[in-house]
Amino acid sequence: MFDPDIAPSGTLLGLLQRGRGDGTLHALAEQRGEALAALEQCVLSDPRRDWQVESRSLYYARLYSELEGGLEGIEQHLFHPDDVLDTEEQRTGLALSVLGHLAGYGRRDALRLLREYAARGSNWHWALDELALRDDDAGLTALAPAILGRFPRGAEGDAALARALREAYEPRPWRLWADDRVHGARVRAAEEQGSFDRWQRQLRPAGPAPGWSVRDVLEWAEQGLEAHPVQHRDAPAARCLAAVAGPEDRAELLHAARLGPQGARAAALRHLADRQDPDVLGLIEAAAADPSLVVSRAALESFARMRSVAGVEQARRWAAREDELGTAAAQMLAMLGGAEDAARVLAALRRTVRVRGADAEGLAVLVEGAGRLSIGCAAPVVRHVYRETASSHLRGCAARTLAVIDPSFADGFAIECLWDCEESTRELAARHAATGDVRVLAQLRRLAADPAEEADVQSAVRGRLSTTAATARRRSA
Repeated sequence: MFDPDIAPSGTLLGLLQRGRGDGTLHALAEQRGEALAALEQCVLSDPRRDWQVESRSLYYARLYSELEGGLEGIEQHLFHPDDVLDTEEQRTGLALSVLGHLAGYGRRDALRLLREYAARGSNWHWALDELALRDDDAGLTALAPAILGRFPRGAEGDAALARALREAYEPRPWRLWADDRVHGARVRAAEEQGSFDRWQRQLRPAGPAPGWSVRDVLEWAEQGLEAHPVQHRDAPAARCLAAVAGPEDRAELLHAARLGPQGARAAALRHLADRQDPDVLGLIEAAAADPSLVVSRAALESFARMRSVAGVEQARRWAAREDELGTAAAQMLAMLGGAEDAARVLAALRRTVRVRGADAEGLAVLVEGAGRLSIGCAAPVVRHVYRETASSHLRGCAARTLAVIDPSFADGFAIECLWDCEESTRELAARHAATGDVRVLAQLRRLAADPAEEADVQSAVRGRLSTTAATARRRSA
């Protein structure tokens, strides 16, 4: 993950970077040139903090279609000299995904760009995966010489080809090429080599393994921190301890968790927390304040995994703390607490937003907890998170909570959410948005007819449309 430069939420660029539904609505009302410039900036400089959990490509592709935007900027970006120097997926992945959706909407210029980039670009495998979903057999077959030509014949090139085939997200092009008269023999050989390599990896041990005693496991965890590069083995060591430690080893584990070196201490803490040891909460409290990040992280993560009554009771005592342990305690109450914990969760939510902002790590748990505990007075701070967060995933959490605690949600944010970049947020909006706004039914019909829309969203949309139609018939009767 990285921290992109996000514009203020009240600007068109800021709305589009966040993937908010209001971004689309404002862009369509803005001067076309300014809207396209902001849209292009988003596509060429990925605004997501974590592309693995946040969606933007369909959102931007739809807006390109609405604005009838040209693809010259994307083309220049893809074939810029930087493509040779910066081969990270982050630079071109979003643009390629947008092109994939546009090709799915019938844009021949997008399909042409994907084909050209697959043949010449550094991130060719992403482009090929997009084409695998949208291109015809003839188009994919024509790419075989360019793709296979990236792998020179010989042991090294053949090994790289087998690895590329094995790691391909979409197998369709490779299957086509395996049946090709010219290239089929080489592709089939790469498939066989990949299967053989996988078999060999299964036979070989994956890495160093600890001996079978508590002391051996703790030493193995510590040795990981001395390796180059550093290997954080405390979590796997804790799993090993679950297999080798018995009641007679408790004293040694308690000593390691209290005074051991950092790797061993972290492993022992994790193991004792998993076993709900009666002394572990005191050890966690001490370790959470330790200057070693390995130890403090293990303490916080160990506490977060606890599901015991004692853990929840301790969380109620720690929730008022203004350090990381207090935040972890409030998060536990947000997930496991009862109605009596609403004030604690609300206080932690407000404190976290005030001190660390609307993108604080772990904020989603507190936001969801406000919904789970039905904390109505949390609505103002959750609305603030919804507006300001740069994370579309967190905004979706805020929307789900507002649907529970905010009576104005159906007439307010739910309408905007119909244009949101996240599938789950659009689905939520389809179930809640008030149909008194003329835009709602029109957008529901567009989503129902859009072949690129996700099945869960379309199911919710069609259910809502049928319910609305039935209600209208009853009223007219």
